[in-house]
Amino acid sequence: MRLFLAALLYSVGFTAVAHTASCCLAADAEPTARVLFVTQSTGFVHSTVNRGPNPLSHAERVMKEIGVRSGLFRVDCTQDVATDFKPELLENYDVVAFYTTGELPIPVETREWFLNEWLAEQGHGFLGIHCAADTYGEYEPYWDMIGGTFDGHPWTSEATVSIRVHEDHPATAPWAAAGKSFVITDEIYQFKNWQPEKVRVLMSLDMAATELKRPRHVPVLWVKNYGEGRVMHMSLGHREDVLSNPTYQDSLIGGVEWLLGRVDADATPNPELSAREQEKAETAAAGAGG
Repeated sequence: MRLFLAALLYSVGFTAVAHTASCCLAADAEPTARVLFVTQSTGFVHSTVNRGPNPLSHAERVMKEIGVRSGLFRVDCTQDVATDFKPELLENYDVVAFYTTGELPIPVETREWFLNEWLAEQGHGFLGIHCAADTYGEYEPYWDMIGGTFDGHPWTSEATVSIRVHEDHPATAPWAAAGKSFVITDEIYQFKNWQPEKVRVLMSLDMAATELKRPRHVPVLWVKNYGEGRVMHMSLGHREDVLSNPTYQDSLIGGVEWLLGRVDADATPNPELSAREQEKAETAAAGAGG
């Protein structure tokens, strides 16, 4: 009920935009996908998902806006998984996105169905945004799916860091070409339970070009195949101005397009890249006395 009420309240301000998008889609052979965006927090509550007196949070508004702008998908938002994260409802969605923390109150049998059946189906995808990796930290099937678990953020939300793009991909194209770097101010997570043999890393913290150095590879964006489904995790997105950044938004749009199978890109694991980045990070940290 909360999901549908939030969507109804929000839709009033977007009638004209939605009408324009629907006209553009009339000639598009691909149907509009549906995304369920979960922003419930049982751990730390980020300001970006705090609704306060509003029907939707900043992150939720951004996701709905980029869905309309892209003409690719429409978004329903929930902070009530006990009501809205059920098999009979999830069958209506193509992608599930998490901006969440803690142990969400989803029954174990529903989690198992979601991971083993729903997500493994062709055409289904999971998008983890920022703190999605700070969710179900003790539940191995989840962190095995997403690729790793939050292990602190030495680079705080005020840190300006350099990010290296490793691969050309719909989700990296808005940032820079492969082999190039860009600078951004945002909170950067490091990870435990990291499984480089199961993911394809697309972007990493450029340790040599970042002031605070640590002797570990810090991936920022990665993808993986999951059965016949697909998974992408974008670690950036703590700050509201990052979520509002058109480049960030275009990166998410490209990621969703890939998750849906509308475009192809390599998701073959590249553990050799993680090994090289680990060596580079150790060298950079040693040189800085870290």
